Amino acid sequence: MDTMQDLLQKASVLNEALPYIRKFSGKTIVVKYGGSAMVEHELKKNVIRDVALLKLVGFRPIIVHGGGKEITKWTGKVGIETKFINGLRVTDKDTMEVAEMVLNKINKGLVSMMEKVGVKAVGISGKDGSVLRVKKKLSKGEDIGFVGEVTKVNTELLNTLLDNDFVPVICPIGSDDEYHSYNINADDAACAIATAVGASKLVFLTDIEGVYRDPQDKSTLISELSIPEAEELLGSGNIGGGMLPKIQNCVDAIKSGVSRVHILDGRIPHCLLLEFYTNKGIGTAIIGDEEERFYNENE
Repeated sequence: MDTMQDLLQKASVLNEALPYIRKFSGKTIVVKYGGSAMVEHELKKNVIRDVALLKLVGFRPIIVHGGGKEITKWTGKVGIETKFINGLRVTDKDTMEVAEMVLNKINKGLVSMMEKVGVKAVGISGKDGSVLRVKKKLSKGEDIGFVGEVTKVNTELLNTLLDNDFVPVICPIGSDDEYHSYNINADDAACAIATAVGASKLVFLTDIEGVYRDPQDKSTLISELSIPEAEELLGSGNIGGGMLPKIQNCVDAIKSGVSRVHILDGRIPHCLLLEFYTNKGIGTAIIGDEEERFYNENE
């Protein structure tokens, strides 16, 4: 049984969350779902519950998910060698068929979990309703097969689902003008969708705590970054690996109209709620020039 102190603590948490609930009620949020939070069952349940709660307190969430680890597992099972060029998966016709099947399987699993917690959800790929139109993407001039670069987002289906109280769950498969299927980097798909729907927030669930001024020093985690600060960091040489394109995606999304972009550690239970509904938050938020800073690291 909860003690009085426990009850008071719960009331304090709810009170702290109130201004944020009021501020973002009715706003659209895009969650790019990936990393360990997609693999470990308990983390997956926590993310789904978080999204359900965000929906129930007024957000209009859209989930965009990846599935690279599962694709690699299943291509191996059918004897397809996995190849990468400049960090991007080479996607030939056979790999594309496996990727589409795997991503749709993941998609329907996430929909089932959302429905189980009482939230209406619909799983689609970017091919449905021509949500994601693409052209062939090259990697530094090299052909990497059926990998697509988003050229247009059709928001009609997404808006219809949102307006009718559904959570769209999207796997990053798109089609070109000849209706060939292409695999899309999930980060790129999430950015394009967030921009097209005018999202107030875009969230990347990752396997790191956020952005550091010095990646070797965990005490240098940055709570908030303006666009000039993010661009300065990109040019500093301190950011490398997969974080470099992710931060660039964040900057591009802000410049295209998204209000705030969050990079969160999906391994932390209820990371979405901690970031959105507490004063300090837990990850890194990149914000537009006109956006209010919620806190100051130097205070």
